[in-house]
Amino acid sequence: MYWNEFLTIALIHLLAVASPGPDFAVVVRESVVRGRRAGLFTALGVGSGILIHVTYSLLGIGLIVSQSILLFSILKWLAAAYLLYIGIKALRARPMDAASMEGETTVARSALAAFSTGFITNGLNPKATLFFLSLFAVVIDPNTPLSVQLGYGAYLTGATALWFCLVALLFSQQRVRAGFARMGHWFDRLTGAVLVGLGIKLALTQAR
Repeated sequence: MYWNEFLTIALIHLLAVASPGPDFAVVVRESVVRGRRAGLFTALGVGSGILIHVTYSLLGIGLIVSQSILLFSILKWLAAAYLLYIGIKALRARPMDAASMEGETTVARSALAAFSTGFITNGLNPKATLFFLSLFAVVIDPNTPLSVQLGYGAYLTGATALWFCLVALLFSQQRVRAGFARMGHWFDRLTGAVLVGLGIKLALTQAR
């Protein structure tokens, strides 16, 4: 009965999650610089961040945020500040050899820290707020049972985590990481520039 609705949601989500953004940049950076374990936990954090958006969409809080310039601005500036923070840190990256890169993987980044990075990056994204608000307000019929809507939320969470886990697995391959052993700091700086750019763009975003 709800297959058409689900397939519409799945298609829209696929197009949205495959579009490069802060989540993609952070997962790739963690995977390349710190290894597969950090990349996977970051991906799981991004996926779990979806639960925040699903929860407030179901509760109707997303509608309040979208209609309140103050609340939207607070969320926007928090997200922009966080992206600028991790972006500037990446811009300050220094050259490292394979041994130091391995050290980054095993010592400098705990599973909780990697998970938190992904969770915060996704959870504070106001564009995700508007995306999920639109999804639950426009695509999903108000008469759809709450249990079915929760199923949609579980799918969106799992699909997002799976997608970014695949991204992490790809970019954490030994050949890929070995290629960045000498030039990795330039990649890190490039990623930092992207994150800073996304942060600035986000800061300039106006509520609609």
